Amino acid sequence: MQKDQRIIVLTPQEDLTVVRGIASELRLRILDLLSKGPKNINEIVQELKLPQSTVATNIAILEKAGLIETEVVKARKGNQKICKAIYKEIVIRFNNEQKVIDEDTIEVEMPVGLFTSYDVQAPCGLCSTEGIIGYLDVPGSFLIPDRIKAGLLWFERGWVEYKFPNNSLYKNKPIQKLELIAELSSEIPGTNKNWLSDITFWINNVEIGKWTSPGDFGDKRGNLTPEWWKLEGSQYGLLKNLSITDEGSFIDGVRISSITLRDLALSEHHSIKVRIGIKENAEHTGGLNIFGRGFGNYDQDIMLRLRF
Repeated sequence: MQKDQRIIVLTPQEDLTVVRGIASELRLRILDLLSKGPKNINEIVQELKLPQSTVATNIAILEKAGLIETEVVKARKGNQKICKAIYKEIVIRFNNEQKVIDEDTIEVEMPVGLFTSYDVQAPCGLCSTEGIIGYLDVPGSFLIPDRIKAGLLWFERGWVEYKFPNNSLYKNKPIQKLELIAELSSEIPGTNKNWLSDITFWINNVEIGKWTSPGDFGDKRGNLTPEWWKLEGSQYGLLKNLSITDEGSFIDGVRISSITLRDLALSEHHSIKVRIGIKENAEHTGGLNIFGRGFGNYDQDIMLRLRF
């Protein structure tokens, strides 16, 4: 995925420095200008008709917030600073659907369309309970803001990545278990209950392991799948529970790797990044469906649960 396709999702309580970086009409105008392509300081000054000192000060604030990157390059006379926007889209989310189940369990539900980064190959697509989002088999549709409404997404190869708040930083107890719960299946045009796919999971860039989906299910309509969605399409998945403890990593209680909580170094990360996808060199590259609210058999999106 090219860098200009990157997306950042901000939580005000946790990303206050970044939010402050965009809390200015002028800085928003600069970001809007840079979203069309890199520019040097003089070009920004000319476009916005502002003093150079004002532009330079606000560029420094945006760079400190991690929203732009700059590079000093040679010009005809001396050097010039080139400014480039890092993110194509900035999303501020005020509610992470966080639930405190009990004093030792915190659960966060993430909409399947609220991924922060992606790299997918066609056939691919997204849809909400109302209809298709964007265009079928066009990876660029994964950038459309309406993707947040998605209840189903699919692709043949590649991955999507989600950023969850790292609530372990605010507890004075050690983590005993991290669980990821999602409804998943293989993906093939149409359906095929015997279509194998090796679905791999990563957390904080650490490859946890894989689960081999047995097929893409369309023998009957999903309990929640809307009537407009054709019966010949993917209808439901299997609810899978990935758990990581001090003893290793497990899918539905079956050990899949020796990766432990210590390998994730959770205390060193501001967030918990979850990536789900199909590796290029997988034995079974049978695609992936991720079912969320309004589709499939389970009324939930992607769940991240921390047990202390």
